[in-house]
Amino acid sequence: MAIRFLAAANWFPAWLIIFCCAALLRPDAFTWFSGPWIVWALAFIMLGMGVTLDAGAFKAVARTPGALVVGFLAQFSIMPAAGWAIASLLSLPPDLAVGLILVACCPGGTASNVVAFIARANVALSVVMTFCSTVTAVVVTPLLTHWLAGAWLPVDGWGMVFTAMQVVVAPVVIGVFLHHRLPQLAGPAGMVGPLVSVVLISMICASIIGRNREEILDNGLLLFAAVGLLHGVGFILGWLAARICRLGRPEAEAVSIEVGMQNSGLAAVLARTHFAANPLTAVPAALSSVVHSLIGSALAVYWRRNKQ
Repeated sequence: MAIRFLAAANWFPAWLIIFCCAALLRPDAFTWFSGPWIVWALAFIMLGMGVTLDAGAFKAVARTPGALVVGFLAQFSIMPAAGWAIASLLSLPPDLAVGLILVACCPGGTASNVVAFIARANVALSVVMTFCSTVTAVVVTPLLTHWLAGAWLPVDGWGMVFTAMQVVVAPVVIGVFLHHRLPQLAGPAGMVGPLVSVVLISMICASIIGRNREEILDNGLLLFAAVGLLHGVGFILGWLAARICRLGRPEAEAVSIEVGMQNSGLAAVLARTHFAANPLTAVPAALSSVVHSLIGSALAVYWRRNKQ
């Protein structure tokens, strides 16, 4: 049963493509999943991550903290700079520019841990990087977004901090507490959690695409070019940064995956909450989930095969 759940979760890109294509064909089937549904869905994903966190992962990474530092710095330097540069070079409309920068300023997503597992990269490092960048993002993501995107649209930095506290920190802390108080939950959560997370992220993205169907069809090529460039730069420069710092191959792969794959669900929630008057800001987040999952999965399969 556990293998079946994991195998289904490993098809993350396929789930996303199916849901998002269905949303383009039948928007009304997904647009109901909005507002509090999206917020609670992301909070549940973060809770699941917290429940599965084991102190052993932190101890393993603590023995080689350099890899964690490299990944953390790359996460919050490469991607925000790339988001701002791409939005400027492509002269994106203000709503889309802010949405792209918001995605770029978010932490690594939980899907990166699944992709790191498929690639046979350093999974413990991937999990700890996700946790550290997620907690730090409560303050860093709003401030970076305010600094880099403020020229396009007004950004409520402190309001975003409060939202991030609600949907990220609180669920993760509760999850870690449950892991230590009720350790028997970790097994079922680790088995079912990835698949539930995949379905919930797919629903979030499909809802956003369904609500902005016409705009996506009108700007699809430009949007995919911008999002594809963003994540492509993240994967490549994340790998290069790790190798320049002389990290081993499994660690370099984990850093590349973590930098290239953003928490698009968090970006979508922040966009829907704080840019409600500009609904297009959430569109890059929806497309981001599809694009970075496709690139990440392709890299994971390539790296895994090269180790056989």
